[in-house]
Order: sequence, then C-alpha cells, then structure tokens
Amino acid sequence: MERLGTLRRNKMRITGAVVVSATLALSAVACGGDDDGGGGSGNEITIGFMGDLTGENSGLVIPPKQGAQLAIEQYNATNPKVKIKLKTYDSQGKAEQATPLAQGAVKNDKIVGLIGPAFSGESESVGPILEEAKIPSVTPSATSVTLGEKGWKYWHRVVADDAVQSEGAANFLVNSVKAKKLFTVSDKQAYGEGLAGAIAKAASAKGVQVQSDGVDDKATDYSSTVNKINQFKPDAVYFGGYYAVAGRLFKQLREAGYQGKMMSGDGSLAAGLIEGAGEKNAQKALLSCGCLIDAEGKTNEKAKKFATDYQAKFGAEVAIYSTEGFDAATAFIEAVKAGKTTPEDINAYLKSIDVQGLGKQIKFDDKGELAAKDIFIYEVQGNKLPLLGNSNEAKVS
Repeated sequence: MERLGTLRRNKMRITGAVVVSATLALSAVACGGDDDGGGGSGNEITIGFMGDLTGENSGLVIPPKQGAQLAIEQYNATNPKVKIKLKTYDSQGKAEQATPLAQGAVKNDKIVGLIGPAFSGESESVGPILEEAKIPSVTPSATSVTLGEKGWKYWHRVVADDAVQSEGAANFLVNSVKAKKLFTVSDKQAYGEGLAGAIAKAASAKGVQVQSDGVDDKATDYSSTVNKINQFKPDAVYFGGYYAVAGRLFKQLREAGYQGKMMSGDGSLAAGLIEGAGEKNAQKALLSCGCLIDAEGKTNEKAKKFATDYQAKFGAEVAIYSTEGFDAATAFIEAVKAGKTTPEDINAYLKSIDVQGLGKQIKFDDKGELAAKDIFIYEVQGNKLPLLGNSNEAKVS
C-alpha cells in the first residue's frame, strides 16, 4: 500500500468482522522476532518479514504476515532438505525504524530474502539497502508506482501498483457505477495523494467531470471538504488514504446528507472503516484493491482451501493481503525447492518464476512487477466486506 506511509489510529477487525489484536498469532513481533514454523534441525535458511506489526495500521500487515507464516509452516511440515526460518521485523510502518532493522537483518541475521516491506514509504528507504546487499525482496502490499521505477534488480511485488488500481477503479466507476461526476479526496500523504490523483486522471480521460480536494490526516473535522462535495453534487466520491480517515470522512458525508456512492482503495479495505464511519453510514461503500480476499472460493478452489487453513491456524478469516503474503512466501519457497539457497541464486530464480498462486499467477516482469493486472472490488454489507468481483465485471448492488 504506498501505501502506506503516515499511519492512523484504531485497532481494527480484519475482514469478516473478526477482531485482530496486535498479539494475534504473533509469537514475536518485536524487532527480529522469530516464527520458524517447523524447526531448526538440518539445513536452514532465514527469510525476513518486515512491516507494521504493532503500530497504528498493523491490521493491514498482520494478515500478510500470517499468510506468509502459514505458507512456510506448511512447507516445513513436508520435512524438506532445507527448511525456512521466518524472522519478523516490526517497523511499525516507519521508514526511520525500517532502515536500521534492514541493516541488522542483512548483517546480523544473514537473511537470504525479505517478504516486504509492507508499506511503500518504508520500501523507499529499505530498497537501496537490500539492493546494495543483493538481497531479494517480494512485497505483498506496497503499491506505489515509483517503486517499480527505481531500476532495482532485487525488488519484486505480488500485487498490482496504484496505476493499475486507478485504471481498474476508474473503469468500474464509469461502467458499473455510471458516474458522470467524481470528487476525489486524498489525505495529502504519498500513497493517498498518488492514488487519488491517478483515479482523477483516469476518470477524466474517460469523460468524467472531476473535482478534487485534500484533508489533513491528523484532523477530525472535514466540513470544508464535505461542503465542497455537496456543492459539486458528484455521483461518487473516491478517497485515497487509510481507513481511519476514510471512516471519518464517510461518516461526515452521510451526516451532511450526501447520498452518492463512496469509494476508497486498499488502504481502507478493513473493518476499521466500518467502525470509523458507523455501520449505517458505511453501507454499500466500495473498495478497490489489487488483493484477493476470497474466503468462499469464488475465484478458485485454492483460495477456499487457503481460507479454511488460515481460519484453522489463526482463528480468523482471511483478510487484506493475507493471500499476497502467502504468495510472496510461495515465491521464495519455490526457489528453495529448486535448490536455490543463496540470495543471488534465489533472485535469479525469481526472474523466471511462473507458478499459479492463490489467485494470481506469480510471474514478474523485468522491473519486478507482477505480470497479472487484476483489480478487485469489495462492498460494505452489514459489518463485512465481501468480494463483488473483478473491476471489469463487478456490479454494484
């Protein structure tokens, strides 16, 4: 998630209204915690996971961490020749914390690969460190367009970037929502501003009349923006940012009488959005994401089995980026299965990997970008966020 830079408050419940606390299934989330998921006997390599595991937006990162943990535990349970130790690094989503953690992971822990960083801001800081050390990384959730423009040779992601998300969301707004007028709002942070701007540009190119504004992510009163929206009378409002701000904005919009569609991106795809807006105000709010949350197996049977296994392991429903966390770990697992155990050998393997993930093909282009360009749409229904479908096919209820 450019995702994902300045953080907001509120412990959140993950998708499906299951409460997630910072302690859930995290045996050690402090700097350099261990989740070896299957023993340390015989040959073993260490792969790290970095992201916000105890901070204000940890609800967006615990699911992919758990997805990665499950994949590695299932692999280790097969008693392979080389087992994988998963070591966690809690950056709290802050670049200033992520940088020394990355340095320690490389120099002291001798990681051969990193799953993450989860957010784009910390990815910007950590990327050069991993590049210099020649340590491959696969992020499950950092979607900033600029990450793929760095020329990094050891960086990859298993999720579409914000440019792809903006195009998919714009198609959905035009073809399904039938929006003729759109108002975009950002939280003035790198991720939110970039996403909202890209949505505005993509929608304008499709003939939609667009107006835009920004709100202070530390403020609580958005009446100025709300008044602008009501004066413009748009068919839809798209917010770029995280669920805490989105919840407040959507609540104030409904209380001010706005009746049009409300939509946001992956940074808001969490039950915390419903809590912040109030269940009544949040109804039928729409979310776009390059992530797949498919507990019912609407897209494929592998997704359903994963949801069942995840529920059994963590006592929670699959949530945002849990699928991508599993797929990021799978990329490393496939490399190890192929006998690649050094960082450079693993990175070389990732350049040619082409395997079916839980919902998308795990295959990277020469920039480390995921070849698949799917964007999925979700809708608030009650206190849940069920999948409507691919952005090109989903229909509003």
